[in-house]
Amino acid sequence: MRTPRTIAVVAHQRKTLGGGLDELRRLLTGRGVEKLIWHEVPKSRKAPKKVRKAVEAGVDLLVVWGGDGMVQRTLDVLAREKGGSKIPVAIMPAGTGNLLAGNLGIPTDLEKAVDIAFTGEQRRYDLGRLGGEHFAVMAGVGFDGAMIKDADGALKDRLGKLAYVWTGIRHVNGDAPRARIKVDGTDWFDDEASCVLIGNVGTITGGIHAFDDAAPDDGWLDVGVATAQNALQWARALGTMAVTRSDHSPFVRTTRARRIDVTLESKLEYELDGGARAKTKKFTAEVVPSAVKICVPRKSDEE
Repeated sequence: MRTPRTIAVVAHQRKTLGGGLDELRRLLTGRGVEKLIWHEVPKSRKAPKKVRKAVEAGVDLLVVWGGDGMVQRTLDVLAREKGGSKIPVAIMPAGTGNLLAGNLGIPTDLEKAVDIAFTGEQRRYDLGRLGGEHFAVMAGVGFDGAMIKDADGALKDRLGKLAYVWTGIRHVNGDAPRARIKVDGTDWFDDEASCVLIGNVGTITGGIHAFDDAAPDDGWLDVGVATAQNALQWARALGTMAVTRSDHSPFVRTTRARRIDVTLESKLEYELDGGARAKTKKFTAEVVPSAVKICVPRKSDEE
């Protein structure tokens, strides 16, 4: 793979990895890059404007520094903008949650992550689309959406992944609304559901391996429904996920689809790749095949 001549960096200022952004700049310029475009943002929601500028500049490589929120907003822009899907993305996993990077084998080692940007493979991956936004890891509603909303902010900054566990315990005894779900136009589920998850990869929030057969380049989304309604039932469900397939639990049901239509009895928050969104009673998620290009380790380098 030839050395990219023009590289754009879009970085979350508050996220850290290795020697920080100064080390990232040194590692990139040390590769003989002709032009380095540098953008720093204080919050992930400020990233889209900078990503659009990178697309307009016609960069050869886009480096995104941050967690899943930064990556989600970056990939969303690339999937929307004309020419955006042609630009390879190198992920520097500097966030609290680095689920996409982890699922793709990108290490939380800055020097190795930069090396993958220059010597790794550039592979095409699917995205999901919900409410006009694209997601790379998962979308969730119910127990997961409420958990993400409460965990975000200061608690997440202090506790990291433990914030999700702490807030999750607080939500397990909540009332489960009725959910009606159609997959690819056919009725699939109609009952009380404490959680509805739609995944593009196998490992989700908290490191839970929720979807055993998921792959981000297979043209499918995986959908799971949890019916556990108290701490004991959730413990049994999570325990099953830890030792065998998630769909072996009596409180979990999964399938695969290209389009998922969900109608809820009451409004609930939903989340995209770890970021909380507004409450909703009805939504549709669909797969967008081969939507983006991401730098990943070469197969021969993977353990």
